[in-house]
Amino acid sequence: MMKTFLRNNGLSICFFVLFIAAMAGQILFGFEEYNKELMELGAPSVSVSSYFSTGHFIESTFENWESEFLQMGLLVVMTIFLQQKGSSESKDFDKDEEVDRVPSATRKGAPGPVKKGGLILKIYKHSLSIVLFLLFALSFLAHFYGSLKDENEQLSLKGKPLETASKYITDSRFWFESFQNWQSEFLSIFAIIVLSIYLRQIGSSQSKPVDAPHRETGE
Repeated sequence: MMKTFLRNNGLSICFFVLFIAAMAGQILFGFEEYNKELMELGAPSVSVSSYFSTGHFIESTFENWESEFLQMGLLVVMTIFLQQKGSSESKDFDKDEEVDRVPSATRKGAPGPVKKGGLILKIYKHSLSIVLFLLFALSFLAHFYGSLKDENEQLSLKGKPLETASKYITDSRFWFESFQNWQSEFLSIFAIIVLSIYLRQIGSSQSKPVDAPHRETGE
């Protein structure tokens, strides 16, 4: 039973374990870096449990999550309308694709929303992009909150006036944090779209067959 579960969920389990390991590394080194900054400002260090509520931790976590959900949401939506000929990440607009098929309530094993139809089905048909953009919006707000909190924590230690949310939303620091992550995500998506035209990885769902022509999109 466990062996079957691990085989069927190996990809998600592997990446979740990598996520936990990377998060542990972020906490460990972020905690050390934050206390180093406090020491330089002449402030007392904080415990690990206290570190989780600091702007430093909240900002550094959610500014990355924000960019990840943004690029995934945009990729899901843009591949509906845009094509990259030859890329394994693109549909072939010259033939019918399975993902464009009208959902049928009579199909065996069809999900509940498909069988129910109506508004629920309309929402379900776009549920992937809706959830990804919702996660982006929530991460963006959490990033803003954490960045503002970290900025005010530093200003307080320096004895300077605190920033208001309405003023900080136009601050260069906040937007620098966002754009430095967004640009790297857009570059990585651009790379996989273009490189998958000419390069192959046998056995990977992210690659075309090794002997597929460069101009071919999809199977």
